[in-house]
Amino acid sequence: MEQQATTAPDLRKPIHLLAFGFGSGLAPKAPGTFGTLVAIPIYLLLQPLSFTLYLVLLLLGFVVGIWICGQASKDLGVHDHGGIVWDEIVGYLVTMSFASDGVWWILIGFVLFRFFDILKPWPINWLDQQVHGGFGIMLDDLVAGLYAGSVMLLIQWGAF
Repeated sequence: MEQQATTAPDLRKPIHLLAFGFGSGLAPKAPGTFGTLVAIPIYLLLQPLSFTLYLVLLLLGFVVGIWICGQASKDLGVHDHGGIVWDEIVGYLVTMSFASDGVWWILIGFVLFRFFDILKPWPINWLDQQVHGGFGIMLDDLVAGLYAGSVMLLIQWGAF
């Protein structure tokens, strides 16, 4: 059973604005899906960068995300509030680090990431339940992104 937040997010606070995916996490249904949608234009902005710079920014987004998600959770008085979607943004960007160019790969990456993020196959479900704080919030989506990216590689290699 999900805990209720003791206070509402305040998007005037930069941490809440980022944690809630520029407001996308406030969607009444499927906030993680809306947060992942916000990741698509971010990916399109990052896509022209060198792979090395992309990975550096991805690592920075993950590390900063630990603090952002942890602080937002603390502010709201609940661990991993459903509206915190910075982790979905970074998870999708992890997925897309495995992608080829093209609109289809953006769509395939979206579907695969949402699939693994929602289904939470082992060890994602275990990480989601056992690792707490900002690191825990970020870690399960990192692994979901790695799973989704791995499947994209297999598709690109013709394994499916």
